[in-house]
This record gives sequence, C-alpha cells and structure tokens, in this order.
Amino acid sequence: MTLTRPVRTGDRQDTAARLLDSAARSSFDPGIEIDWDAPIPPDKYGMSPEWSSLYGTDLWDRMTEDQRITLTRHEAASIAGTGIWFEMILMQMLVRDLYRHDPATPYVQFGLTEIADECRHSTMFARSAQHFGVPSYRPPRWVRESGRAFKAVAAGALAFGGALFAEEILDAMQRDFMRDERVQPITRTVSRIHVIEESRHIRYAREETARRMRDASRLERTWIRMHLGVSAYFIVTNLVNPRVYAAAGLDVDEAKAAVRTNTHYQDRIRHASRRTVDFLDGVGLIGGPSTVLLRRAHII
Repeated sequence: MTLTRPVRTGDRQDTAARLLDSAARSSFDPGIEIDWDAPIPPDKYGMSPEWSSLYGTDLWDRMTEDQRITLTRHEAASIAGTGIWFEMILMQMLVRDLYRHDPATPYVQFGLTEIADECRHSTMFARSAQHFGVPSYRPPRWVRESGRAFKAVAAGALAFGGALFAEEILDAMQRDFMRDERVQPITRTVSRIHVIEESRHIRYAREETARRMRDASRLERTWIRMHLGVSAYFIVTNLVNPRVYAAAGLDVDEAKAAVRTNTHYQDRIRHASRRTVDFLDGVGLIGGPSTVLLRRAHII
C-alpha cells in the first residue's frame, strides 16, 4: 500500500464559509459576460495549438493552416463535451452527498453553490460549441452508460477524487487558452471564467478527499484506487472524439495512429495531471493495479 503523506485541511465549515465569500465576490453569468453574437475571427485557433492531439506529429506538419484552425475548434468543442458529461455526473454525486447534511451549514451551502456553477459551466461549454457551428461532441454511448454505474456507486473520496482528475486537467489546459492571443476571444473568456470559478471547486474537492481518507481501511483504499483509475482513464481517453479529424479533412485512421505515438501530447497530459497525481498519492490513492490504467492514459 502506498504510504500516505499528511495533507493539511482546514475545518470543513470554515473552509466552506471562505469559499462562499469567494463565490460572492467572483462569480460570473456567462449569458451576460460573453458576447455570443461576436464575429468569429477566421485566423484564430479554437484552443492553443500545442494542446492539439496532433501537434508535434508529421501529420500536423503536413496540414494546412486552415485545417489546423478547424481541428483546434473541433477539439476544443470535444474537450468541452467531455467536460459537460463529467460535470453532469459530478452534480448528481454532489446532490447525493449533500442530501445527508444540514442545509444550514456553510458546507452544504457551498456545495449547492458549486452545483449552480457547474450548471452554468455546462451551458457555457455547450453554447461555445454552438457559437463556432461545431457539432455537440460527447463520449461514445457505452462510455456514457458506464458513467451511470460510476455515479451510482461513487461517494466520498471516490467522488471527489474523480472530480479532481477532470477539473485539474481542464484547468491546466484553460490557463494556457485564456492567456493565448492566438486563440478565439470567446474561448479565452470561457476559459477565464471556468478557471476562476473552478479554483474554488478544486479546493473543496481536495480537502474533502483528504478528510475522508483519514480513517479509510486498506480495503477501502484499494477499492477507491481501482475505481479512480477507471474513471481517470475514461475521462482522459475521451477528451478528443475521433470525428474531429474528419471535420478537419483528415483520414481518421491515420490521425488516430499519429495520436497513439504522439509523445508531445502524452507529455502534456502527464504534466496537466501531475498536481492531481501528487495529491492523490499523498492520501494513498495512487498505486496497485490501477496504475496500469493511469499509464495507458499517459497520466503517470
């Protein structure tokens, strides 16, 4: 079993009260903050090109600039679609967790605030794809149906730890997007809103994961590790829907083969996952058979 390192957490209610104050000061309404009718600059990428699953490959070098712009717009929409899928799962897990607690406490009130944030984020992601005239990309049906099983059993450290994989990888990407002047203005604004609001959710999830693992038995740790590995694998491997390659005029099989050996993209995923992996390792949730899946997804 992985040896845990002490992870500092504050008092649950004090932390939640501070996060509620932060939400009161820095929350956004995408319907007002974003100009959804703004023109689309034809020369701007949908996201930082370095985050494209094909960047760094021979295929990327052979693509025209128009193809690269089209691909990054579709990849950004695909990543957002996976984000919507997991945020819907997260909201249901949060509601189930909060149901057991006193709604008069800051803990529950911030949890409800997070759910409201996630509702706005999902709508914002969907509208951004619509703005660019891009299809609504989602994980394959069998993955979405498997998510039903996950959200039915996920609770406590498993629910919060699973959320960290999705939230922190997307956070790393969007911190690059929002600063990159090569990227579409709406993508940059969407990224900025999400990064600011998601920082509160990450703090909430980290503390709850650490708090709930303090008294976990060896069997509980093993069970959570395995299910975390499965959830992280499906999140990462479904960020880019293969249909995005066809949308850019590429041969899908050739593109998928290029992605499988793209060490640049693999390194990006590992770097984006590093903080989550270090944290989960510190609370004893990295190790055992689940590491096989984490390596296959290039998370470790």
